[in-house]
Amino acid sequence: MGGSRIPNFYRMSVSERVRAVHERGLLTDTDFERLVTGDMTLDLSAADKMIENVIGVLGMPIGLALNFLVNSREYVVPLAVEEPSIVAALSAAAKQARSAGGFAATSTAPVLIGQIQVLDAPDLQRAKSSILEHKQEVIDLANSFHPRMVARGGGAVGLEVNSFPMTSADGEMLVVNLLVDTRDAMGANLVNGMCEGVASLIESLTEGKVFLRILSNLTDRALACAEVTLPVDQLGGKGFAGEQVRDGVIVAADFAHADPYRAATHNKGIMNGIDAVALATGNDWRAIEAGAHAYAARHGRYTSLSQWWKDEDGNLRGRLELPLKVGIVGGPLESNPAVAMNLRLLGVNRATELAEVMAAVGLAQNFAALRALATEGVQSGHMTLHARSVVKAAGTPPDLFNEVLEDLLRSGEIKVWKAREILEERQQPRSSGRHVTRTDVETGTGFGKVILLGEHAVVYGRHALACPIPLAMRAVVEDGDQGVQLLIPRWGIEYQLAKPPEQRRSFERAAGAIMDQLGLGDRPIRIEVFPDVPRGMGLGGSAALAVAIIRALDLHFRLGLSDDQVNQLAFESEQIAHGNPSGIDNTVATYGQPLLFRKGNPPLVEPLHVPEPLSLVVGMTHKEGLTATTVARVRESRDRNPRLYEKVFDDIDALALQAVAALQDRDMAALGELMNVCQGLLNALQVSTPELEQLIGIARRAGAVGAKLTGGGGGGAMVALCPDNADEVQAAIERRGFRTLRFAAGSTS
Repeated sequence: MGGSRIPNFYRMSVSERVRAVHERGLLTDTDFERLVTGDMTLDLSAADKMIENVIGVLGMPIGLALNFLVNSREYVVPLAVEEPSIVAALSAAAKQARSAGGFAATSTAPVLIGQIQVLDAPDLQRAKSSILEHKQEVIDLANSFHPRMVARGGGAVGLEVNSFPMTSADGEMLVVNLLVDTRDAMGANLVNGMCEGVASLIESLTEGKVFLRILSNLTDRALACAEVTLPVDQLGGKGFAGEQVRDGVIVAADFAHADPYRAATHNKGIMNGIDAVALATGNDWRAIEAGAHAYAARHGRYTSLSQWWKDEDGNLRGRLELPLKVGIVGGPLESNPAVAMNLRLLGVNRATELAEVMAAVGLAQNFAALRALATEGVQSGHMTLHARSVVKAAGTPPDLFNEVLEDLLRSGEIKVWKAREILEERQQPRSSGRHVTRTDVETGTGFGKVILLGEHAVVYGRHALACPIPLAMRAVVEDGDQGVQLLIPRWGIEYQLAKPPEQRRSFERAAGAIMDQLGLGDRPIRIEVFPDVPRGMGLGGSAALAVAIIRALDLHFRLGLSDDQVNQLAFESEQIAHGNPSGIDNTVATYGQPLLFRKGNPPLVEPLHVPEPLSLVVGMTHKEGLTATTVARVRESRDRNPRLYEKVFDDIDALALQAVAALQDRDMAALGELMNVCQGLLNALQVSTPELEQLIGIARRAGAVGAKLTGGGGGGAMVALCPDNADEVQAAIERRGFRTLRFAAGSTS
């Protein structure tokens, strides 16, 4: 079994992560194949057997929290969660705890409580005494219904009797609590069955009437506890001393202990991690939530589930205790392949071990949140998310949402009244037929692109034809307060580029490299990007983004950069982000015109004369294509069989050069046929996908003379040449639920 440390895991593509986990023995061969092929979703027929009125299956991202060391054992923890930052925060917190020895966790026996409500007992005290006198008889009867559970060391192990006043009538009710050790099962159905089974005996002992017979989700006999010790000299960073971080965490925790309003949010943060593990492992997160919050109010007042304090050595100490009745066997495991895989990946052998890991995850999540609150504050990295909710609360219609969001963030006044004011300004010129153009800022622009012929071969020095698309990336630079802040509101992205280069993600490293090259790395600025080019569609978005940022910096600081300098900086940025780009994306993004391109030093860049505008329709799949991944895959294949692949690249090169002649001759039929043949060669390179082939087939059947993938493949988009029937092709693609872009690639002399 591999360890929980996988260096640079967050920088890998999805397929690279799957391969890395498989290579460490954390996934079976079957799990690996199902993840690679996308066959891990719950089968619709299985879903139909789980609940009523099924119409589909909802997907949920599964991420891995790394670095966990619990009771000296390594764990890679699967998380099913849709909220950003949880996985990264958990991994970072676990890494810090790991360096200090990790988490220590304990748990009690996995006891679940079943409750039997008795009404109308004529003598309450006699009824209580009778049940207690026949306690073993009740327990033995309960166990007779599940002898296999008893044989595994579980079963009914105790019984309690309580009475409570009735609020709806005079008198009191009697409640019998049956304590059942369910071993590795969650045990809800088992306990409910036991309660049903002993109901008649309870009635005869009490002379009353049994009403409800059901488990309790306040599972305070199945507790899990996690503790961590964090030396103060490991807590510092981001301009904060270790003592400041320690004391800030303690003060924030004190707030949650004192105030129920703060405690609710504090505990919700703990459950962010625990619920994600529960979902990933097929456990009932609703029951866990109910038990946790009830336990937080067990003393008659809702308070924090965790405690943080300074020990005698000055270390920061944390402790979390809560009810965690979970299972590792049962229905969800058998019916959902993703749950089974996650449990194998986690590698727990007992339900109590799973509870201990979950408690450690909850404590790690709590530390990550408190540390953020105590240092950079909760708004850091989340301003765009807050702004989106404000724009929505202002009643902004969908067609104006992004514009209002961007204006609101630029105003710095993230308030509903300001969003409404901006909305009114945006709506007013529309009603009067006027168009408002901002003149108070200078915008840098980078163009998106399609490749007509030559992708992948262009990486190996062959020719490619590319055209800009009528979508661009736009960027604005303004003076900031501290450091370099990069905002892309439409994508919910907010980066601080103050980290050391080795700690930055690829995108952050690329943006940081641009700043460093221009000597602006220490300038406090705010870069806001308005992205019109879709992400991951092979339409040159990352290069267009780099060009837009460079041009915005050039305009703001009056750097006087030439187009060639902009292009070179963007190419260097692409090298950081993608490894070994050809240079075609940044070149089209910079110059914004049709080009014949060949990689070299210097590269061949020839403007293409297009005498007759090309009528093109782009169809986008539902899956992002990662260019770096497909380029790496082709490179691996080429290294194994260079003669074969060099021949394919030569064939693609010949098609690209023939396409130049077809363009000059206005021969759209010939150009379309060349595109179709090129698609066959790209398919042979194994960069196409079934969804791309489906899109291409739709376009061709609707009358496109040529259709092929564009960009790196592996998802993304395809481009269709439609000289006479672009309307029909676009409509046919959209009828099948795909997004489209239609445009005419213009003439450039």
